[in-house]
Amino acid sequence: MLPLDFYNIEQNLTDEEKLVQETAGKFVDREVLPIIRNCFEKGEFPKPLIKKMGEEGFFGAMLPTHGGAGLGPVAYGLMMMELERGDSGIRSFASVQNGLVIYPINRFGSGEQKERWLPGLVSGDKVGCFGLTEPDFGSDPAGMKTTAVKDGNEYVLNGSKMWITNSDISDYVLIWAYLGGVARAFVVDAGTPGMLLQPIRHKFSMRASDTGEIHLNDCRVPEDRMLPGAEGMTAAYTCLNQARYSIAWGVLGAAMACYNEALDYSKTRIVFDKPIGSFQLVQEKLADMLTDITCGQLLCLQLGRLMEKNQHDYTQISLAKRNNVRVALDVARKARDILGASGISVEYQTMRHMLNLESVITYEGTDSIHTLILGKKITGLDAVS
Repeated sequence: MLPLDFYNIEQNLTDEEKLVQETAGKFVDREVLPIIRNCFEKGEFPKPLIKKMGEEGFFGAMLPTHGGAGLGPVAYGLMMMELERGDSGIRSFASVQNGLVIYPINRFGSGEQKERWLPGLVSGDKVGCFGLTEPDFGSDPAGMKTTAVKDGNEYVLNGSKMWITNSDISDYVLIWAYLGGVARAFVVDAGTPGMLLQPIRHKFSMRASDTGEIHLNDCRVPEDRMLPGAEGMTAAYTCLNQARYSIAWGVLGAAMACYNEALDYSKTRIVFDKPIGSFQLVQEKLADMLTDITCGQLLCLQLGRLMEKNQHDYTQISLAKRNNVRVALDVARKARDILGASGISVEYQTMRHMLNLESVITYEGTDSIHTLILGKKITGLDAVS
């Protein structure tokens, strides 16, 4: 059963999709929820979950080879929804491993590269990260300064990357750099001389997620570490769309967690001798939350069906990411209000989700960037260049 299904969406799901959602939901209830509060407080990613997630088939979920599950977009989205019901950091880890590491290696890598790297990433024995964002270039990744220079049978990488999920726990670092003015992707082993991975501490948001920076100083990698098919920024954007799709589904999980917590609280919290859920103002908030979540579910379901037929457009992914993160943040804030002072306590999950969502609305394209993507699609006029 979906955590919230006011429009009977489940009847439009296949048996496989239902099974994937149920399996992921049970994993979150069993493995994530009992520990995530403590991880968030400590500011630590729960690394013991990585291998367990691999065993559950959460990595390489849409990959039909090399041990992947070969799932469709809707089943994958439902998986991401359940993982983020646990915590955005858990879903973010899976999003990066799937959409930003496994996906580009499978799509742009050579046969030998796929055989070398994909099995370990799919099983969870190996972890990867996606090095695109730089300290001065987030919303404008094409402005990146990281460079690669050919020197014999090696490439020499120089530059810095910032706000990179999984960087400090990665075995493979997928670095984007300009080679002769063309963006290319290189898979670099962690520990390679000249590459320094540093964690970013003291975060208010995504505290149960590993986030770091990468510094490259004459970092030499063999020529076979460049993905031959990843040429130009379009290749990088293709990867980002995979992550944005998983976010559109994922944040609905966070929203449902907040809604259900606020609903339960409204039935037991007594004020003026009756449950606060009996007051009109509280019922209005709950009705708005339910409506917005349901609209977000329908949006993702249709987008997933379009993707199954390869009939989608990247701007449709932007619309879903933009809308659903806005919805999730609004739901979290309304839930926090219903919870009153209890809403700031770590005993409840709403504030944790709300703080995480303040990051989710920024990464993989800020709300403003997705607004401009849609604006260009609507008008045919580019507001950026």
